[in-house]
Amino acid sequence: MKRAAIRLWTLNKGLLTRGRGLAQESQYKICEPLHIRQACSTIHVNDVRDKLREIVGISTIWRDHVKAMEERKLLHSFLAKSQKALPPRKMRDSYIEVLLPLGTDPELRDKYVTVQNTVRFGRILEDLDSLGVLVCYMHNHNHTTKMSPLSIVTVLVDKIDMCKHSLSPEQDIKFTGHVSWVGKTSMEVKMKMFQLHNDDKYWPVLDATFVMVARDSENKGPAFVNPLIPENKEEEELFTQGELNKSRRIAFSTSSLLKVAPSSEERNIIHELFLNTLDPKTISFQSRILPPKAVWMEDTKLKSLDICHPQERNIFNRIFGGFLMRKAYELAWATACSFGGSRPYVVTVDDIMFQKPVEVGSMLFLSSQVCFTQDNYIQVRVHSEVASLDSREHMTTNVFHFTFMSEKEVPLIFPKTYGESMLYLDGQRHFKSMSAPVALKKDYPVEP
Repeated sequence: MKRAAIRLWTLNKGLLTRGRGLAQESQYKICEPLHIRQACSTIHVNDVRDKLREIVGISTIWRDHVKAMEERKLLHSFLAKSQKALPPRKMRDSYIEVLLPLGTDPELRDKYVTVQNTVRFGRILEDLDSLGVLVCYMHNHNHTTKMSPLSIVTVLVDKIDMCKHSLSPEQDIKFTGHVSWVGKTSMEVKMKMFQLHNDDKYWPVLDATFVMVARDSENKGPAFVNPLIPENKEEEELFTQGELNKSRRIAFSTSSLLKVAPSSEERNIIHELFLNTLDPKTISFQSRILPPKAVWMEDTKLKSLDICHPQERNIFNRIFGGFLMRKAYELAWATACSFGGSRPYVVTVDDIMFQKPVEVGSMLFLSSQVCFTQDNYIQVRVHSEVASLDSREHMTTNVFHFTFMSEKEVPLIFPKTYGESMLYLDGQRHFKSMSAPVALKKDYPVEP
């Protein structure tokens, strides 16, 4: 333990700067259990994907990807036949801190800065996705082989909650993460993000929960992961929360409007919306008019098209999930901005299910629209489809849900069709899934 502390101190000592760089170890405060933090290491954000390539054994050169995947077939013999054959791990085993030194690296800062002089949240989504995968590989580290026999992929972004609406591109950012719950083949990862302030302390920015799954060395079938043993009451609560999150996701999926009819209360909401759009002069079901300060849902759409080049591939030579999230977020932000008439701030990201992988060379079609509003809040849904260059068949790969807050009150949304009414109710459900409507703060100090 002392040697680990000395190595960490030596690394940090070379990065210490006043105001913008890493604060002294005794001055910044990270909201993680102390016994977990003591076993951590700190790495540069650029090293995360490099470490993932090293763990998986993938070349950075695209033309080598076929050979690399052939070599991974040899790792099948290292896969466990059951979870009982794997040694249990602790939360401290997967804990990691990652530094994003915006304050001390101008070249890196240009990659993250917006024209409004804030931090690009889409880039943060990319970093969270990579970090979540690395955390899981640390949990499942196999000492008998240099390369991991597991293929770990993101299956769900369960929730990302913001506690600060504006980030400075001139202050360092730190991510922390660790595995908080484990099933047989899946893992829940808790991640936090902090930003350095002028008082030389890191203040919280967001909390994120991702769900990852382990597959075999060729990414074709499920694989077992190491069990997780909580060490104290706090960790037991985290593990229990992971079980509750799993149950909640199952219940949410079971009650999906794609499977069952709306509730009685929801049916009344839709009928009330319909009645509010009838023209009182005609007394006809066909004659619809908008109430004051309202917009038809169909008039809020924005679309985009991207060709998925090899540059955006992940370590398994599919399109990087973080790239998909970034493109979806940026389109959603543009939709909220155009609709609300002012700069929106993301409040919550939730329930992003990665249903199908996106192959390199695919055409990526994104369709974004506002599906629910309340006061200053805008709920945006982004639907993702892909088509190969040789086929006209479109397949849904993802559905993204973003909650934004506008600087001023926004118009109400009214659906015209039954399909749009279901989108409205689904958007309302996602909006209500927030812990509580929040007022994002510019200054929000870390709890001791």
